[in-house]
Amino acid sequence: MIAIVDGGSTKCDWVLLDHNAEPVFRTHTVGFNPNIIDTTLIPSEIKKNKSLLDSKDQVSHVFFYGSGCGLESNKLQMHSALKEVFVNAEVKIDTDITAAAFSAYNGRPAIVCILGTGSNACYFDGDVIRRELPSLGFLIGDEGSGCALGKQLVKHYFMKKMPEDLAEAFAEEFHLDLDTLITNMYHNPRANAYLAEFSKFIVPRKNHPYFQHLVYEELKNYFEYQVLPYNESKTSEINFIGSIAYYYEDILRAVAADLHLHIGRIVQKPIESLVEYHKKYLIPRKIK
Repeated sequence: MIAIVDGGSTKCDWVLLDHNAEPVFRTHTVGFNPNIIDTTLIPSEIKKNKSLLDSKDQVSHVFFYGSGCGLESNKLQMHSALKEVFVNAEVKIDTDITAAAFSAYNGRPAIVCILGTGSNACYFDGDVIRRELPSLGFLIGDEGSGCALGKQLVKHYFMKKMPEDLAEAFAEEFHLDLDTLITNMYHNPRANAYLAEFSKFIVPRKNHPYFQHLVYEELKNYFEYQVLPYNESKTSEINFIGSIAYYYEDILRAVAADLHLHIGRIVQKPIESLVEYHKKYLIPRKIK
């Protein structure tokens, strides 16, 4: 079998294919970002999934695309962790931005953007992925992401910048105190995913003027830091992957229009598109 994995900070989506490239099953695990998880724990997390545990010895190839896999040292750690489980498999590790580029590809060169728990961008011409800027992580980067929105939200709540009606609803939903927030920000290995959870409070209230402004400014920040530095930004289609792009599509398109940019595809969950890309371009060449 062939495993294709879209590995985020919050969760990993898995699709297992047979050697005719037909799906056998789909499943998910927790996120495996090596920047925020001890990679020695990954084998035990995978084995908690019965479907993966039962089929691990039949897997001959693993294509893993993950957040935090840009550094060579992280790739090596991920390779070691996956190889410990899938002992008979050839394991290939690549970045989440590569998965996004493959998932959003529609036959034309484009800027490809990730807007989920974290954020990123690249330019993909169909052959080469080019990145102009590094990923600085959730502490000083990840503009426009769920984590960035969550940070803005809790900051506004505790600093009393949130409208009273929203502050009351926020307090009722999360029962959040400062000690809990600080503990989870500084002692939680999944601090970025923890902060991103707060952004879900916005979705059903996104038409509130306060949130319209907050989300608009954060997405504008994303374009300015991660998209506009590309010379192709004014002429190329810009495609998006991720839940933040999907849920705030109307605001995203408004920001892009104000900046005279053209948005093409918006894909909420890239795994199915990623599988199709592999079936069309990679598996015929790699799997005999």
